[in-house]
Amino acid sequence: MLLNYLLKRCSWMVLTVILVSIISFIVIQLPPGDFLTTYIATLTASGQSVDESEVAALKARYGLDRPIYVQYYIWISGIVTRGDFGQSFQWNRPVKELIWERVWFTVILSGASLVFSWVVAIPIGIYSAVNKYSIMDYIVTFLGFIGLSTPNFMFALVLMWVLYSYFGISPGGLFSEQFIDAPWSWARMADMAQHLVVPVIVTGTAGTAGLIRTLRARLLDELNRPYVTTARAKGLPPWELLIKYPVRLAILPFISTIGWVLPQLISGGIIVAIVLNLPTVGPMLHRALTSQDMYLAGSIILITSVLTVIGTLISDLLLAWLDPRIRYE
Repeated sequence: MLLNYLLKRCSWMVLTVILVSIISFIVIQLPPGDFLTTYIATLTASGQSVDESEVAALKARYGLDRPIYVQYYIWISGIVTRGDFGQSFQWNRPVKELIWERVWFTVILSGASLVFSWVVAIPIGIYSAVNKYSIMDYIVTFLGFIGLSTPNFMFALVLMWVLYSYFGISPGGLFSEQFIDAPWSWARMADMAQHLVVPVIVTGTAGTAGLIRTLRARLLDELNRPYVTTARAKGLPPWELLIKYPVRLAILPFISTIGWVLPQLISGGIIVAIVLNLPTVGPMLHRALTSQDMYLAGSIILITSVLTVIGTLISDLLLAWLDPRIRYE
């Protein structure tokens, strides 16, 4: 049954990825003009002349003189057969190299934010549910509503102002100036770890607040189930009862969001990354979309789409393992 389920899901995953790649490639090219048009407009605005023969050569070089379906076929066939994601127009470099340079910083930041959210949210959510309507529960609820209602980029701006005004610390970027282009060393890693604190707190706050509220609500619902009353009547220790049954079922929403977590590891919080000047994939995607760098933007969207469908499959399998009531159908 499991093998049939996996084969069926994988076939749908492939079809989904193909459709997403087609739609994203079309959407990227919907705005009038293309990268070359934007490039020519920039040269003209700066007072430089544009050679028509050079324009024709650039169109032929980037395939912009061909129909959109031909451009898509060239791009997707290169990815499937050679692992070639194309050439970035703006950077004039292979897309694979550009993404690879930033993907590790993005994974480190997003992974640390995820760990921060879960480590903070799970114990607080459990405590808040077990001690409902206590003073601490009201405090956690109040802070949770503030965390949910405060945009991450605004929190980043406030935190940057406080740190710079009162402590003389500039939290932007992932490295100090002397370590930006330095080779990897223990000193550079320690410097990056110090700079990770602010981005992790900023990006993890909203997620932590939401997870606390979700876990509290789910756990309160599970604590009123008959099986909890029965287990308590049989003399099962309170914490063993809590962790073994209600918490196991209450964390199902955490597992179900893995499908969103994997693409976040690549894209990250775009606005927060721009505000904090982080060298992650998110700002590069934003820049590629605004300049209509279709191969770079399309490749990032394609990668996040693949990670989304893979994450969804992983979350489905974990949910079925954690909750016997879920079956592969």
